[in-house]
Amino acid sequence: MGRIVLKKVTKSFGETNVIPPLDLEIEDGEFVVFVGPSGCGKSTLLRLIAGLEDVTSGNIEIDGTDATAAPPAKRRLAMVFQSYALYPHMTVRKNIAFPMKMAGMPEDEQKRRIDSAAKALNLTDYLDRRPGQLSGGQRQRVAIGRAIVREPAAFLFDEPLSNLDAALRVGMRLEISELHERLATTMIYVTHDQVEAMTMADKIVVLRAGHIEQVGSPLTLYREPRNLFVAGFIGSPKMNLIEGNAAAQHGAHAIGIRPEHIEVSDQSGEWQGTVMVSEHLGSDTFFHVQDTGLAETMTVRASGEVGFKHGDTIFMTPRADQLHRFGKDGLRLP
Repeated sequence: MGRIVLKKVTKSFGETNVIPPLDLEIEDGEFVVFVGPSGCGKSTLLRLIAGLEDVTSGNIEIDGTDATAAPPAKRRLAMVFQSYALYPHMTVRKNIAFPMKMAGMPEDEQKRRIDSAAKALNLTDYLDRRPGQLSGGQRQRVAIGRAIVREPAAFLFDEPLSNLDAALRVGMRLEISELHERLATTMIYVTHDQVEAMTMADKIVVLRAGHIEQVGSPLTLYREPRNLFVAGFIGSPKMNLIEGNAAAQHGAHAIGIRPEHIEVSDQSGEWQGTVMVSEHLGSDTFFHVQDTGLAETMTVRASGEVGFKHGDTIFMTPRADQLHRFGKDGLRLP
């Protein structure tokens, strides 16, 4: 079991209030991602759950038991750090075994768990090597293996892929998702990378300045952002947000339209602009458009190799069924 409930949890460092009163429920077996800009409190929140930071007020329950004052070792949680935190002088086998050895687990049970974790993570052939002889992705798998053998109620990941290059990140993202499917254990994952959040999560928690802005499935946040912050933060490239007369014509203080929901033409459209940069990615092309008469530079996504280049005039029409409307308070309008 790995149900985690936060009730009115706060965290202050001296006079600085980092986490205002916060409520959150994480169900057993869920893959939950904390995402938000730098300094939003996502890593602090993870450390509060882990017991690495003390809460200032409020309660943390794990499987129905109040764990607010429990030390990390008593919470049945396993944390995987950004830095891997491996012992360089120990072999992979000894690194994975370390938490079990410290707990006094019998050696035959240690071996069973090590062999099982190594097989699951494709580390069997590397058990007698040291971390310095492994790639970044392999070291990350060792860190995950050390967490797996503890058979925790939940895994806590603190930006575990940020030290890897782009190709390795994609591979490890898939491996962690597959691992979650096999283990069916609660996972809480902190990242600043919204692509990781969108592709891995059952539920995303969007944070800003310690506040939860929205909680929901990736598609819910993508299709129905509850305010301007979530609308501008979720999605890559981000949503185009427009104020002024263009928004007023649609009965809103601000409107949002995603790059893929804008139809383009060289003849006519609702908006007109000048192509400043075109990025051809094979299946898609992104145009960055200025001089639109709107408040911001527009980003437009078109399928295939659409023939606009720097300096060309482009006409753009937002799809009415994909237009997001926001009021003066920044909240989504019906």
